Amino acid sequence: MSVVPEASHRRMVELLKRLAPEEGYTQSGLDGVTFMRSNRALPSTPALYEPSIVIVIQGRKTGLHGGKLYVYDAQHYLVLSVPLPFTIETEASEQEPMLGLALRIDQPVVAELAMGLDDSAGSLPSELEPLCSTPVDAKLADATLRLLEALSSAEEARLLGPSIMREIVFRVLVGEQGAGLRASLAQGGHFGRIARVLQRIHGDYQADLDVPTLADMASMSVPAFHVHFKAVTSSSPLQYLKAVRLHQARLLMIREGASALSASQWVGYESPSQFSREFKRLFGRSPVHETRHLKALLSMAPAVDVAS
Repeated sequence: MSVVPEASHRRMVELLKRLAPEEGYTQSGLDGVTFMRSNRALPSTPALYEPSIVIVIQGRKTGLHGGKLYVYDAQHYLVLSVPLPFTIETEASEQEPMLGLALRIDQPVVAELAMGLDDSAGSLPSELEPLCSTPVDAKLADATLRLLEALSSAEEARLLGPSIMREIVFRVLVGEQGAGLRASLAQGGHFGRIARVLQRIHGDYQADLDVPTLADMASMSVPAFHVHFKAVTSSSPLQYLKAVRLHQARLLMIREGASALSASQWVGYESPSQFSREFKRLFGRSPVHETRHLKALLSMAPAVDVAS
């Protein structure tokens, strides 16, 4: 049973329909907040999410990662404490479009709030998941409604939006999913060290990064790094790096109109044929056909990646 009053839910749907009038992604008036809308069901699609809080107001999305299925809908929100490639599906229709918003996680804000919590949030569990879905509680729903109201006004978005976003991050930190966010900041824990490597990969994916270099960043031996990296991402370091590069190349082709050749070179591939083979293996289509498919499917806009 939903904890969101029916009137509040109707208001959120009304606001999002106005804030996201077109399918795809719409940048809000506040940096770090993107609106999502789909008027149709979308089949299984590889996606790359940056650390974010994803709140679906209407419709349903499912994510598959590491053999586990994650549901996020009007009753459940999703949090990714580290950047992850995974596969998603969207349930929606013309009558009931999927409507939601994605909040990019600001690590300095998370760190400041986590420090203020001291020990009140409890100790970190021995095993952590990089993403999971959790029931929306009344306080988080109330903050989400207030954020949408604020984002309906340029002035309120500028003056009130940041504080409401901060409140939402706080609600997540003290909720069931807060442990993953706090662990991603921990200096000594394995999860935190892998999280820092993942951020480095995303910020410098064009560089010639090898496993020994990445292991050194995590202050681990190469065998230990492989074990802990796979525990967080469900992939090897090189598989993960390859996926990030291919996702970034796809974005360049869709959003910037780059050719497959220029996109492959930009993300660090030296062999166009190798790029095409690995691209088709990941996305199921050649670079040209995948670009045509996604351009026909959705109008793209800046945000997390295809399908958040």
